[in-house]
Amino acid sequence: MPKLTRDFFRRDTLEVAQALLGTYLIRRMGDTLLCGRIVETEAYIGAVDKACHAYGGRRTPRAETLYGPPGTAYVYLIYGMYHCLNFVTEEEGVAAAVLLRGLEPVEGTEAMAQNRYGRSLPELTPYQRKNFLNGPGKVCQAMAITRAQNGLGLTGNELFLWDAGEAAGTVHRGTRIGVDYAEEAADFPWRFWLSH
Repeated sequence: MPKLTRDFFRRDTLEVAQALLGTYLIRRMGDTLLCGRIVETEAYIGAVDKACHAYGGRRTPRAETLYGPPGTAYVYLIYGMYHCLNFVTEEEGVAAAVLLRGLEPVEGTEAMAQNRYGRSLPELTPYQRKNFLNGPGKVCQAMAITRAQNGLGLTGNELFLWDAGEAAGTVHRGTRIGVDYAEEAADFPWRFWLSH
């Protein structure tokens, strides 16, 4: 089961956002291995996208990672409390990335439950199970991903992706979530997800 390489990410962002569906995100912390299957993504392309932190070529300390090599983790904080993990795409110097919006837990689920809720998996309520990994902040909390992983290459052993060669399933496409402020970019159909 091969790791995704930088070449996987060095492509059109919309293509990568769809190709990531059905692949696996692996987070290794010492002896703990956390793994989830990617089921929802969103694309952000700075050149044309008012929802992107680097819209129109804007360069800020926060957005600088977006200009880095493809296959780099771009992690930022929203609302002062939730981390979001993005995968930098296209050529180095082009500000574009794919936001990870949702996972299905595969391995290390007990540790993910502790990270998310501070309780064991059997103790989770039906509501907590339903809303376990269905949002970018929830994913980062469960996978213990913070700004400490910002700029990390996704080809190492701490945080990486692999393709099991499985068919992803039916891919759906729609508008992104939480970007109403982005004028016409709020209507871009750049969110992709798999049927449950």
